[in-house]
Amino acid sequence: MLPVVAIVGRPNVGKSTLFNVLTKTRDALVADMPGVTRDRQYGISRVGNRSCLLVDTGGLVSNAEGIDYLTAKQVHQAIDEAELVLFVVSARDGRMAEDEEIATLLRRSGKPVLMVANKIDGLDKDVATADFAGLGMGDLLAVSAAHKHGLDGMMRAAIQLLPLPSGEEEEEDGNCLKLAIVGRPNVGKSTLVNRLLGEERVLAFDQPGTTRDTISVRLERDGQLYELIDTAGVRRRSKISEVVEKFSVVKALQAIERAHVVALMLDANEGLTDQDLTLLGHILEQGRALVIVLNKWDGLEEDHRKQVKSELERRLQYIPWARRITLSALHGSGIQELMRAVREAWNSARMDFSTPELTRILKDAFEAHQPPMHHGRTAKLRYAHA
Repeated sequence: MLPVVAIVGRPNVGKSTLFNVLTKTRDALVADMPGVTRDRQYGISRVGNRSCLLVDTGGLVSNAEGIDYLTAKQVHQAIDEAELVLFVVSARDGRMAEDEEIATLLRRSGKPVLMVANKIDGLDKDVATADFAGLGMGDLLAVSAAHKHGLDGMMRAAIQLLPLPSGEEEEEDGNCLKLAIVGRPNVGKSTLVNRLLGEERVLAFDQPGTTRDTISVRLERDGQLYELIDTAGVRRRSKISEVVEKFSVVKALQAIERAHVVALMLDANEGLTDQDLTLLGHILEQGRALVIVLNKWDGLEEDHRKQVKSELERRLQYIPWARRITLSALHGSGIQELMRAVREAWNSARMDFSTPELTRILKDAFEAHQPPMHHGRTAKLRYAHA
């Protein structure tokens, strides 16, 4: 197992930029505004022959309420599981009251802390960092995440404070089923991920747009290894105004491309909307195995249930092969049936056909739907192979 390093600080000090540079990815959303990151994001950082598991967290604020309170809970969980904390402050902004509160929190945690002053570019290092000495967090490392200045020295210092890994880092598993959970905002995607994991791994809040980053989490269930991919809700393009939400949607669509199976979540109260059909079209274009999930099923009357099912069958006649699952992510009903449908969809997508089998299938389709004639001649199907 790799040692865990949590990146902690107040909002907009450059934690996600630092995470992306150290992991050499673009997994964490970055924007010049506070509060972009909310969930914990994990990635591997390598220094020489040593590696560690980095955790990007949301910014800690004073007197957190609502979504900020849930973000703070995620940060506290990251600190609890970490062997080392990178406490990031902004050299450009100087010492703030929130920095002092975070320093007190970290001292109480008892975890080793490495203090990092980010955004040092263009400033006198000694002058910009002198004020932070009063926090009593030990030596201060000055870096610029955006310009990749001072990061090698910082990571070497971090690695020296970490225990040796207890085993080899996990390699990519070919038997790991990648399941992307997509849908419109507020249909219950994060609630479903938390229900499957049995913990509050991602933020679930009664407010559209809670999830911004695409979060991947490993899960083993009934002997099968899964990579659950929680995505941001996808709204109509005309309703998207924030730049951050545009990037969230792009990452959600990218998650569909790298998934083996996509669970398209619908709100049973609202039925199938035009935006759901747009998302469905994108999934089909990517050729992904598909499961349709009707969430919030427990709150519907019997007549309403029949109406929703009838409407769904009528409008989805062109994909009869996609299983329709009804469930309540909040209460956990229907979860077992969903995971069975996901495994069936994956097995169907991986099925190999011999030349005679494939030829027979295509011949039946050919006879059922004759192609148009070309210059008075009809095309003839000889044989097909994968």
